[in-house]
Amino acid sequence: MIELTGDHLTPEQVIQVAKAGEPVRIAASARERMLASRAVVERLASGEDPVYAVNTGVGLLADVRVSSGDLETLQRNVVRSHAAGVGAPMPAAAVRAMMLIRANVLCKGYSGIRPVVADRLCDLLNHGVTPVVPARGSVGASGDLAPLAHMALVLIGEGEAFHGSQRVPGAEALRRAAVEPLTLGSKEGISLLNGTQAMLAYGTLAVADCELLADHADMICAMSLDGLRGTPRAFDPRIHSIRPHPGQRKSAENLARWLEGSEIRESHLSCRRVQDAYSLRCAPQVHGAVRDVASEARRVFTIELNSVTDNPLVIEGEIFSGGNFHGQPLAFALDSLCTALAALAGISERRIDRLVNPALNEELPPFLANHPGLESGFMMIQVTAAALVAELRVLATPASPGSITTSGNKEDFVSMGMTSALKLEQAVDLTRSVLAIELLTAARALDLLAPLRSSPAIEARRGQLRGVCPPWSGDQPFSEQITNAAKLLM
Repeated sequence: MIELTGDHLTPEQVIQVAKAGEPVRIAASARERMLASRAVVERLASGEDPVYAVNTGVGLLADVRVSSGDLETLQRNVVRSHAAGVGAPMPAAAVRAMMLIRANVLCKGYSGIRPVVADRLCDLLNHGVTPVVPARGSVGASGDLAPLAHMALVLIGEGEAFHGSQRVPGAEALRRAAVEPLTLGSKEGISLLNGTQAMLAYGTLAVADCELLADHADMICAMSLDGLRGTPRAFDPRIHSIRPHPGQRKSAENLARWLEGSEIRESHLSCRRVQDAYSLRCAPQVHGAVRDVASEARRVFTIELNSVTDNPLVIEGEIFSGGNFHGQPLAFALDSLCTALAALAGISERRIDRLVNPALNEELPPFLANHPGLESGFMMIQVTAAALVAELRVLATPASPGSITTSGNKEDFVSMGMTSALKLEQAVDLTRSVLAIELLTAARALDLLAPLRSSPAIEARRGQLRGVCPPWSGDQPFSEQITNAAKLLM
């Protein structure tokens, strides 16, 4: 059971809830804070002064006063009107992460909502109700309005949701889960919509994937280096201690460790090769830089998990309008991760080419075929990797500078953070496939060096691969093998 306080949510807990179904509840201390800020909203809602989104319209309509009798209708209308997303639904794990993070933000007690609103989000998580949320339609300020609105629709018994594996109307999903729909009070609709939780959900899940891919890349590179009879001398810790970027040092340590005890290395200690190509020799510098980008993104995302990102805010008995919903910090981090993954896949593709290309490698048969010419061997698998890298270069083009004005020019500079997040989701999958291709290619190269064996650690991983991808014996379709290898990297 994960208890939400508003202050201590971690990326690991987000993954536990989003993917493993860990139950959640609201801490007693958070309830007290929410009740205190709610009392302020109720006092102001009944007063004569206009308060943004409490008794006024939203966006460019902020100057339009709403009568006290229409305050509940205003909040319901805000949710309905902002549910304007399009396209395929967000993955269930991303929606669950978004709900969890939104509940945690509300627990901080600056949003002016009743505790029951946060409780209902927890109820959906705990009863397996996942709103259907179209992935596209957010410009990342005033936060992820459209995705969060589709989430909020289900809370009021509208929209659509998955209950288990079934897609049903929101009201039916609540009925099956024995959860009462909410009637939103003043400010509660806008408090559910303003925030960065959709892009943050994608980012929090993706940064863990990026960190894992960097680990896999080190292992696969070590396998490729042995397949090419390269030297691990470039991974000597003395080199990296005098340029002590944390990620670089970590990748160098990993590469050296993976190659310990390799028979292949021992077989060519006296060879005349002075140094390897950059894709091998500079792997710690490239892989390590990816690690450092991921580390910085994790820092940004962890701060955001426990930050107040809606508007207006209830602070010390007053209402403040600000811009904490603006997704620029996240957009920059998300774009940086896309760029880093393009580099990680790019250097992997260069190693794949070096393994198969007879112009770059004289010790292995052309394209790793048994009968070059009669067989194409691994020729086309490298072409696939090149195609994926080309697509990754497009995805590496940043979305964050691409502001476009919305809401009658009231929202005149937006973050485009959700676009960055959607690019990153694709980049993770494409990078994993490129690394899977290198894994298959490097494993084939090691097959051709038998009876020499690589290190015990690499041979163990090669054994895992052979459990789902038998050794290559002749030309055959590669697609299923790439898919199966990629699953090993998840």
